[in-house]
Amino acid sequence: MPPDAPRPPGARRAAVVANPTKHDDITRLRDTVRAAMSEHGWDEPVWLETTAEDPGTGQAAQAVRDGVDLVLACGGDGTVTACASELVGTDTALAVVPAGTGNLLAANLKLPARPADAVTAALSGIRRRLDVGVVEGCYFTVMAGMGFDAQMLRDTPETLKARLGWPAYVIAAVRHLCETPMHVSISLDGAPPFTRRARSVLVGNVGGLRAGLRLLPDARPDDGVLDVAVLMPPRRRSWLPLAWSLIWQRPTAPLMETFQARQVQIVSDQQHPREFDGDLIEPSHTLTATVRPAALWLCVPRPRSADTTTSSEITLAPAMPQLRSEPADQRQ
Repeated sequence: MPPDAPRPPGARRAAVVANPTKHDDITRLRDTVRAAMSEHGWDEPVWLETTAEDPGTGQAAQAVRDGVDLVLACGGDGTVTACASELVGTDTALAVVPAGTGNLLAANLKLPARPADAVTAALSGIRRRLDVGVVEGCYFTVMAGMGFDAQMLRDTPETLKARLGWPAYVIAAVRHLCETPMHVSISLDGAPPFTRRARSVLVGNVGGLRAGLRLLPDARPDDGVLDVAVLMPPRRRSWLPLAWSLIWQRPTAPLMETFQARQVQIVSDQQHPREFDGDLIEPSHTLTATVRPAALWLCVPRPRSADTTTSSEITLAPAMPQLRSEPADQRQ
């Protein structure tokens, strides 16, 4: 059926944006998705693969223009972020089928890891409105940062990630444990700035890191604010107690401070590496992040009981809500 042809009542169509480099058997993934779609009464999905030139933004934008109800991002954090960026402010929902090294959004929201389970959860679950962060006109769903975290991402070879998974980042991180801290000025929601000597400043929409570490325990992806972590270990041996405190969720001062704000502006004395959602961006002296509340529909598994969530924590919708137009000024 052509994309612009009228669909019969109840017909539902999805697009799959798949990163073929993250899947050992792309044909098997395609068959898994098709079978789940058919079982749940969905039309044949549109299949779109990412390329080296386009990590998923163009494919997701095309899916929105074609009027699909759902976009399944089948890949790592980069694929998820690329798709989410095109779905912000629309009624087209995002579903995550994780297949990367970090998969931090999926891990933070406890989304299924197996492709078949992830697709089933997307089709039979509920929809949740999430905030997104904005850095230089680009959206992020997990975290943005300047300093140590970006250095670690920059120096982790793809071949090592493919062989070891997330522990490859630890190997790269060791190289930078002794480097000189940054001198940063931080302003929250336009308030007068304060200064710190920091190894890294992270701005999170969610709080979990790799290996199950909870960097920002108060972070919620739908609370309308961003959480900020300022990491300040003064020397190499200081990293161990910092990691220990994160594992056991104990106070970390003076090794780390946390804040919340709708807008975060970080200014450094020198140019430093920067990243968001695991992708490097141009090094700079500054990093400014703002939050766009409730901007993205995400498919999540249905809660096991009414007691597991409260209306103050998340906004829920049926798996297939009635599509409605969003005022143009809310998409800006």
